[in-house]
Parts: sequence; structure tokens; C-alpha cells
Amino acid sequence: MKNLIIRALTGAAFVAVIIAGICVHPYLFLLVFGLVTALSLWEFYGLMNAFRNKILKRFISSLGGVYLFFSSFVYAYGLIDGKIFIPYLVFLMYTFISELYNKKSDPIHNWAFTLLAQVYCAGSFSLLNFIYFSADTLVNGIAFPLFVLALFVFIWLNDTGAFLVGSTIGKHRLFERVSPKKSWEGFCGGLIVALAASQIFAYYEPEVSRWVWLGFSAVVVVFGTWGDLTESLMKRTLGVKDSGSILPGHGGMLDRFDSVIMAIPAVYIYIELFIRN
Repeated sequence: MKNLIIRALTGAAFVAVIIAGICVHPYLFLLVFGLVTALSLWEFYGLMNAFRNKILKRFISSLGGVYLFFSSFVYAYGLIDGKIFIPYLVFLMYTFISELYNKKSDPIHNWAFTLLAQVYCAGSFSLLNFIYFSADTLVNGIAFPLFVLALFVFIWLNDTGAFLVGSTIGKHRLFERVSPKKSWEGFCGGLIVALAASQIFAYYEPEVSRWVWLGFSAVVVVFGTWGDLTESLMKRTLGVKDSGSILPGHGGMLDRFDSVIMAIPAVYIYIELFIRN
């Protein structure tokens, strides 16, 4: 019971912080998701260092990824031009050149793990800025946070629906090699809940058709599920149960954002193809 209460309180606080970051003000969005990016990178590099015996420069690599998020924010907000990305390019060059002087036996692994986190964590969260600030070029000026908010709501509803249906009637394994508890029944249950919720968004934002909203929610569910499975595969490879322990009862940052990380680029592509054209 104590663990259930802790998990519920942590979950409620987590949802409140994310919604506030999305809906209150762009600078709060910068603060919340900049912190999410920093903690995710720190956690990722910590896992890799434990797996490969401290091969990565954890601080400077995390700082580089946070800078990418910050520069993407100010660029997408229209505060500065593309020169803001020059320091990040310098960081990428430093990542390669520094291995000349580290004299490690396997520099390729250092490069690979460092850049993997830049794509997987920093790259995905940075792309979220372009979804958040895309409203001025969308259909009739849709409010800034709408699609980012929808992305998270569909992820949460999918997780809830998948858990309830899967734990009740789930029999057919979805991807047993990676995640033995996930079932096709649970996947379908989460998808149906998210599809239904998309029509609520369609009601409040009818300038985007109901069919487009249905497609949006389906993209979030499918790629969010792949994101969950991808992180599960990573944890199995590393031999860990959770990516971290920063969120009591919920594990680490990557455990909470695994679905979102994969859904962000998919949603961005969907918006570009079906909403901004």
C-alpha cells in the first residue's frame, strides 16, 4: 500500500509538472523540458559508463545535449538565427577529436555511445520545440501547445488502456523476447482509448479534421509502443531493471519518457505531411 501511494503521488506530480510546462508559458516549457533533457542524458551516460567501465565524459556530453535543446528552443521561438547551433557543432567535433588524446583502446564505442544519446535523448527532445512552436504556420493559427499536449495525453491514455486491458484479458504476447508482459490485447485496448480521446481534441479544435486527429493518435500509439520496446531492449542488453531511480515508484527518466522519445519525431513528420501542407 505504501508503494502504491508513493507511485500515485509521484505520478500525479509528474503529470502536473509536464502539463504546466506545456501550457503555462514558453519559458516554463524551456525550464521543464530542458531539465528533462539534462536528466535523461545524465541517466543514459551513467548507464553506459556502468556497462562499459566509465568510458564517457558524462558531464560535457550531457551539457552538449542540453545546449542542443536550448538552441533549438530559441531558434524555433524566432529569437535568433541558425548561428546559435555553431557551439553544438563545435561540441560534435570535440567529441571526435578528443579521442585522439584519450588513448583508449576502443574509441569507436566512445563515439557511438556519446552520439547515440545525442540522437536518442537530446535530438528527440530538441525536435519537440519545433512541434511546440509550429502553430504560426499551422491551419488558422492553432494554439502553441495543442499538439505537444495531445502527444502526451495520448501516450498516457494508451499506457493506461494497455495496462488495464492487458492485465485483464491479455493472452497473446506482443513482443515476448523484449517485453514478456505486453500483449496484443493490451496494445489494441490502449489504441482504442487513444483513438476515442482524439475525437475530444477534434471537438475543441475542429479546424483539424477528425480523420487527421485519428491518424495523429494512431501514430503516437504505434511509435510510442516501439519506443517503449526499444528502451526495454536497451535495458535487457545492459542487464538492468530500471534506467534509474529518480522518480519513486516509476524508475528513471528514460522509463517515463521512452514512448515519448520515439513518438516525437513520428509526430513531427505527421504534422509536416498532413497538417502543415
